[in-house]
Amino acid sequence: MGNIVWLASYPKSGNTWLRAFLANLIANRTEPVPLAELRNYCDDESLPERYAELAGKPATALDFGAISGLRHQVHALIAATHPRSVFAKTHNPAIYPEGDPIHNPMVTAAAIYVVRNPLDVVVSMTHHFGLDIDEAIDFLGHEQAGSPNERLFVGQWLGSWSTHVASWADQKFHRVLVLRYEDLLEKPAKAFGKVVKLVAPTADAGRVERARKHASFRTLAQMETRDGFIERSDKAESFFRSGRAGVWRDAMTREQVVRIINRHRAQMARFHYIPGGY
Repeated sequence: MGNIVWLASYPKSGNTWLRAFLANLIANRTEPVPLAELRNYCDDESLPERYAELAGKPATALDFGAISGLRHQVHALIAATHPRSVFAKTHNPAIYPEGDPIHNPMVTAAAIYVVRNPLDVVVSMTHHFGLDIDEAIDFLGHEQAGSPNERLFVGQWLGSWSTHVASWADQKFHRVLVLRYEDLLEKPAKAFGKVVKLVAPTADAGRVERARKHASFRTLAQMETRDGFIERSDKAESFFRSGRAGVWRDAMTREQVVRIINRHRAQMARFHYIPGGY
């Protein structure tokens, strides 16, 4: 078994929130871990430095095929850098379209996947990526959707929201924990308790509760206002904008909601995301 625990999600689905909770659980400080220090507690497989090291040229000069060809080597480097264990962020699906694993199985210990209602993901993406609602809906439904290859992060293939979710939720690997974003909001003790059981079963209740408070949305938003956050898109006013569930109700027409449901009905039904009347 490997030593990487992947923290996976489709973009704007709670990955940073999960990372903040785990950072505070590990640090166990009286004050919240600053946003700038999150990378001290969680690696990221999309950071360009290792790709550049392996390729012998800047990562921005690599095409998607070259990046994909280097991923398993990058994952091996992450594992070697953290010989005991490490959390690593990813927005990639679990598998490529042809079925091959995106994440190096030789260095993988487990994965935590956070899924969020795509109706709310659409709204969040409009703010983060500077899209309008219809553009975001199209993006979530596109099987070739991906993130650009940029200075801060190498490009990642996302696929559609449904493909992404199914790729992780259908994994046979027994140490994949799938969590609903909404349960983290509405049933935090139970939902975060599942995370703790997987990665830190000996942590006492006081430590877990302190980590939850230090990673509350309000606390994270206050720290961003005070200190900024490198992961904020230049198209967004803030990274931690709302964090609530159900914001789609005030942001979309019924026709737009129907488009999303028609495209993603199977996975939305699987995770109880289809609202009444649809």
